[in-house]
Order: sequence, then C-alpha cells, then structure tokens
Amino acid sequence: MPQLPDVPLHGLYGESIMDHFRSPRHRSALASSDIETEEFNPFCGDRVILQIKLDDAGRITQVSSRSEGCSIIQATASMMAEALLGKSLAQAAALDHAFRAMMRGESLEQESAPELGDLVAMQVVREYPVRIKCALLPWLALEVGMESHQLGQAERD
Repeated sequence: MPQLPDVPLHGLYGESIMDHFRSPRHRSALASSDIETEEFNPFCGDRVILQIKLDDAGRITQVSSRSEGCSIIQATASMMAEALLGKSLAQAAALDHAFRAMMRGESLEQESAPELGDLVAMQVVREYPVRIKCALLPWLALEVGMESHQLGQAERD
C-alpha cells in the first residue's frame, strides 16, 4: 500500500517531499558522533534524533537523522541531513537561518536559495501554519546540538 502524505501536496514540491518521505536518507545510526540530540513534540508525537560526525577541520562528514511522525517531519529531516553534508558548523547555522526565514515567508537572499536545494519544497508547508512546527523540529535539533557542541568545546579550551 503506498504511503500517502498527511497534507495535500501538489506539483514538483509535493513530489520532492514525497520522495524524501517514502525514501528517507541518512537514517542509519552513527557508531560515534560529535553532536547528538533528540527533540520531541509532545502535542503531536513527532520525534527526531540527530547525530553529526565532524572531521578535524570541523566539517560535517556524516549525518544520521532518524524521525518519527508525519510526512513533513520525515521529509524535512531527510532533506536537512543531505543539505548538511560537507558543511562547516557556521555554514550549517547559515542554512538553518535561511530555512527558518523561508518558513516565515521572508524572501530568500539569492545566495541562500541554491544552498537550500530540495528544502525549498518545504515552502508549501506555509499554507498549513499548524504544520510549520513539524518542518522546524529537525532544525531545532540541529540548533540545540550545535549549541551544546560549542559549549562543550568552550569548556575543553
């Protein structure tokens, strides 16, 4: 039985979201990680566990993003994981900022749009304001994880 989205999705954006929902990327847990965090929305049951492995230069070399819940959180987590690979934490933070701005309906700076890649498809979620939190939960996990990592680094220095 095919998996159906829980919000109406049409056109190219809907296809991209459904592709990531049906075939999520980067779901395997990492054996070791530099950043690991879990976020949960008790109101709807959405959950995401994010793990990130960094190289010696501080670039993201591996990502695991395991999510449970609606099609939107699962697709966003998959898209985010793909977009993070190869980025520095500063670039990841800039990507987070661009995604949140897009979800608020702000116009994207021209250099931000290509960085978002498949994530641009998530702008359709703005048509369903109650679902924006679903799209933002993986990004909250990223933000919390990076802050925790930076605090840990500061304590070691």
